[in-house]
Amino acid sequence: MTGWRIFVHSVQLVLRNLSSALRVSLVLYAVQAAAQVAFFLSVTENAGTLQPSLPVVLLSILGVVASLWIAVAWHRFVLAEEYPAGWLPRWHGGSVLRYFWRSLLIGLLVVALVVAVGVVLALALGTTGIGIVLVPLLATTAAAVLFFRLSPWLPAAALDRPMDLPDAWSRTAGRTGDLLVLALITGIFTTLLELPGLLGGGASLFGLVYGLVLGWIGTMVGASILTTIYGITVEGRAID
Repeated sequence: MTGWRIFVHSVQLVLRNLSSALRVSLVLYAVQAAAQVAFFLSVTENAGTLQPSLPVVLLSILGVVASLWIAVAWHRFVLAEEYPAGWLPRWHGGSVLRYFWRSLLIGLLVVALVVAVGVVLALALGTTGIGIVLVPLLATTAAAVLFFRLSPWLPAAALDRPMDLPDAWSRTAGRTGDLLVLALITGIFTTLLELPGLLGGGASLFGLVYGLVLGWIGTMVGASILTTIYGITVEGRAID
């Protein structure tokens, strides 16, 4: 198993099942997009200051729920062959809630690692010259590897299968090198995709539309990466 093969397989999961991917995500991602547009307009109307109104906050919460719903539905589609019957995937409230809490806990662990590694590297390399580039790069790479090491915990929540955090960690033991390569490839891929939006003006209409399209790609490929890692490390699946 290599990080490159995981990444390619994850992209292929979306491309080969594009119709199902759209059925799983299109309506729900529209909710996410509406939340992003509302937030964008709110910031624009308030002269660049962050003062979201109550409707914007509520819509943002719905956007988070929609993103969790997409992830759970996609994991279940690929790993349990739960095909969407229409344009809205089946609702699994318990799985979505577990997915949220597990994502939150993993997120806190990742942030803690970023802070710890960042402080150590800043003391060792300094925050000027090459240090200003290497410190955030190395810290975020370490965080991505940690996230991937713990990631089987999330599809397990989507599938209602028992797994604790130490078990998720042990399932990916010996795969750190592959996951490091995966983290680097994912970072490069994301950066390359973001360049047109940045060159077109991040606060422009083009930047907003491009960002929404890029967000959908990131959502589906990201969910596919977690699905692939789970399939390999927990279910023993092979990848092309």
